[in-house]
Formats: sequence, C-alpha cells, structure tokens
Amino acid sequence: MLSDIQIAQAATLQSIATIAARLNLKADDLIPYGHHIAKLSPTCIQNLQHQADGKLILVTAISPTPAGEGKTTTTIGLADALNQLLVDSGKQAMVCMREPSLGPVFGLKGGATGGGYSQVVPMEDINLHFTGDFHAISSANNLLAALIDNHIHHGNALNIDLASITWRRCMDMNDRALRHITLNSNAKDAKPYERQTGFDITVASEVMAIFCLATSLEDLRTRLGNIQIGLTTAQQPVLASDLQAEGAMTVLLKNAFQPNLVQTLEHTAAIVHGGPFANIAHGCNSVIATRTALKLADFVVTEAGFGADLGAEKFIDIKCRKTGLQPAAVVLVATVRALKYHGGAEVKALNEENLSALKLGMANLHKHVENLQQHFGLQVVVAVNHFASDTDAEIALLQAETANIGVKVIVCKHWAQGGAGAKALATEVLNVIEKTAEHSSDSFKFLYENEWSLLRKIQTIAQKIYGASDVELSATAQLTLMELEKNFGHYPVCIAKTQYSFSSNPTLRGAPTGHVLQVRELRLSRGAEFIVAICGDMMTMPGLPKRPASERINVNQAGNITGLN
Repeated sequence: MLSDIQIAQAATLQSIATIAARLNLKADDLIPYGHHIAKLSPTCIQNLQHQADGKLILVTAISPTPAGEGKTTTTIGLADALNQLLVDSGKQAMVCMREPSLGPVFGLKGGATGGGYSQVVPMEDINLHFTGDFHAISSANNLLAALIDNHIHHGNALNIDLASITWRRCMDMNDRALRHITLNSNAKDAKPYERQTGFDITVASEVMAIFCLATSLEDLRTRLGNIQIGLTTAQQPVLASDLQAEGAMTVLLKNAFQPNLVQTLEHTAAIVHGGPFANIAHGCNSVIATRTALKLADFVVTEAGFGADLGAEKFIDIKCRKTGLQPAAVVLVATVRALKYHGGAEVKALNEENLSALKLGMANLHKHVENLQQHFGLQVVVAVNHFASDTDAEIALLQAETANIGVKVIVCKHWAQGGAGAKALATEVLNVIEKTAEHSSDSFKFLYENEWSLLRKIQTIAQKIYGASDVELSATAQLTLMELEKNFGHYPVCIAKTQYSFSSNPTLRGAPTGHVLQVRELRLSRGAEFIVAICGDMMTMPGLPKRPASERINVNQAGNITGLN
C-alpha cells in the first residue's frame, strides 16, 4: 500500500493556470509561486465581488482520537465527488481549507493535506513552508513583541505596567520549553527590568485570528492596531496603535493576506489559506478565502477543526456571526475507530472488532448530531470515513444505531478511491441542499445572543454543547471576567479546551454529562473581537510526543522528501 506522500509524488499535476482557467480566472489574476501554486491578486478578488455566492458546505467531525480520523480527507473527497456528479451540469465545486501548521506536521498527527487519494497537492510544499504565510504571521506577531520591549528600554513613555503585559511571542513549532520564559534587560543605558512571558504556537496567536477574520487590508490594519498588549500604570489600555505598530505589521502580512490557489489529486481547485487550531483558537480558514471561493464556485466545501463542539461551534458563533456566512449543509465525519475509542477501546486496539465499544461510543455521534440540529438548526449528513479494519458487523451496527436520529449515514471510501468513493455522500449532500432551499433556511441560528454576559455565553456553550452541569472559573479568571464584562461583554467567546472530550478533561470519552467546565484563564483578543476562555490543562504552546513524526521525515539524494504523511 502506497503512503500518502508516495501517492502525492506519483501524481501528475496540472499547471495552476489550467486550474484557474476552469474558474474563469485569467493569468493576470494570479501571482504564481512556481508551476502549481499561485496567490489570487487583490484586483482579482475585487473584480469578483459582483458575482453571486455559491452554496457553502461545512465539514466537521465527532470528537477525534489522538491519531486523527480523516476530516480533511473527507473534505477533499467530497469536493472531488461533487465535481464528478456535476461534470455535465456547467456547475463546479471547490475546496476551501486552512493551511497546515508545522507543529503537528513534525509532532503527533503529521501533515494536514488529506490522505490517500483525497489530497491537496503539491503535498510537501503545502505541509511545509508553502507561500510563507505562517512565517509572515509569526514575524508580525514578534515585531509587536519587540516593539513593546524596545519602548520600555527607551524610557517607557506610555507608562506601561510591566506586570500587565499580555502580548506573547510565537513560533510555528511545538516547543513546550518556551511556554514560560523570563525576559531580562541589563542594558547599561536603561533601567534594568525583568518580566515573565512566553511563546504560543503561531496558529494560536491573535495575529492569526485577525488574519483569518479580516475582510480587507484596511480592516486588517485596523484590527492589528486594536490589539491590546497591556495596561498603563494608571490601568488604561495600551494598544498596538499606541506603539505605531499596525502599519509595519500590515506590511509584513500584505502578500500573505492574498489567498493561495492549489488543486486536489483530481484537479479540483482548492484555496488553502490561514488557519488557527480549533482547540485553542477559532479553527477556520480565512474569511477572505471563503468569500472568494463562494464567488468562484457553485459549491464550496470547507472545514472547521477538530470535533463539532469546537470547530463547528466557533465557525457558527464567531465566523458566521461576524460575516453573515451560513452553511447550506453540514457533513459530520465519523469513523468506526473513533466511535470504539469513545466506547472505551484503547488506541492500540482500534483495528480490532469490538461491537460493545462501538455501541457505547455512538453516544458521542448522537450528541454532535443533536447539537448541530437543535442548537444551530443545520441539516446534517453523517459521513463514515471507512478504514480497512472496519468489519461488516461494525458497519451494520453503526447504521442500525443511527436509524432513529433522523440523519443519513453514508459509508465513504474516498481515501482508497478518491472522489468515486464519496459519490454517495455528494449525492446526499446535494439532496439536503435542494430540500433546504425549497423549505427556506430560516432555521439557522446562533447559540447565544451578543448582548448576553460573557459568563452566560460560556455557561451556555458548556451546558448545551458540552453537556456540563456548570462552569467553574479560577480566582484569576473571575477577576479578569469582572474587567472584561465592563467593555467587552458583547464579544463572542472562544473556548480553548481538549479536542478529545466534550469536557475539559481529555479522559472523559463518549458524551459525558454532569461534569464541570474548568476555566483557568480568560484572554482578551481585542483585535479579533472575541474572548478566549482557556479550560483545564489546555496549552497554547503544544509539546511534542515521545516519538514525534519528525523521526520519520527525511530527504533522499534525489531531493525527494520521505516519511511526510
């Protein structure tokens, strides 16, 4: 069996100009990065604004196992399958997804460009440095950090309270040693000082969130200027604009802000742009990418990270709330493996038939379906991403257990067969979209209202989406909450918690109820315009596992990368 990278390297790619031409784009609309990657020019994006929007299809998932279960693969397979069905209709579909972070590429999960015969390519370029977008985001973030400390070094004219500084540095790599660092200034020409800070992974930075939510360069610059980095000694906010940082930060992000166009193995157009983690940030690709894709295609398949309790909730309550976007249908990805895991099976035993664990684990699937249908008013199709280890008995049990919850369950084999393995899924998604259009889409709703207090919003997410009985804030979080409610109570909340459980405890599998959501810390993202609630032991700088994926990755004498999956 060929590995993901072997399949990708054996593929014959079309020129990016050919891919663009099928979207009615011209050579002048592209800024090429070699033969198979291009950015879409600002003029191109502006010229598309008069076109009608296509239909948006959101792909999300049940709570994953530590190994990951193929949501991105399903996103790509579905788009390829839609194009197979639409080939004679004059309509087309495309993919719109987030860029991979180097952290998981070299850490636990490996790459994030799909798998098997449902991949976006060139796989190595996208998984690694791509067009340098994440480097630009890290640089903009760290420029602001440097300007803060430089300002203090040269006399601190703004009277910044050093203990109040919340802005942290970032890098796109898992490095737990950088979570907590001490900065020392012993310069002879300035007053010595010492303060505690640390690094976040780039995808968890507020600059990434701003990058993904901004609608234009001007909006980007305004949001960057609104970043609050701390307080003065008189307890007044200090913004990035007070340091005159937003102009230079925008310059660093100017080219990165242009969406990236690539293709799938079956030559479906794909925009891959931006992307914070959904367990520690809002977990969606950029707004400008999604809006551009909707102008270019009749159907756009996008995804929201990790389980629907994280990615889909934030996609709706943050991204859709701020942009007016609305999914026409939702695909909930499940696997027999993940369901057995939520029924108590251990990761090393997931390839073994276990009907009792599968039946118990179905509670996780049912809870995600209930959330999407009842709390967001969305039409759901369940896609079972098929693994070779799945037995006929397990598939039959899964289908029987879902027969009474009002959703179609489609077994998909796109990993092995490409788009052909997801045609049944694509057919059902088109049926759902048609029915939704016939009966109006007025059922779509947000989980909470803007005017609710921050605490009520957190409690609502915890109780309705996670099944919690209550929320418990640390003493520090309680003090922060009192301050935030005064001026930012209207902001949405972004819960940062483990992806492996509905709770803030990763060991509670299935669909636990009665647990208490532990909120450790609250952070203001004033430029992104939301509040981050960090729960349990969640870290905004992940660590590497004992055997990181990097151990398998190499390059041979011919210059070909190996071991990247």
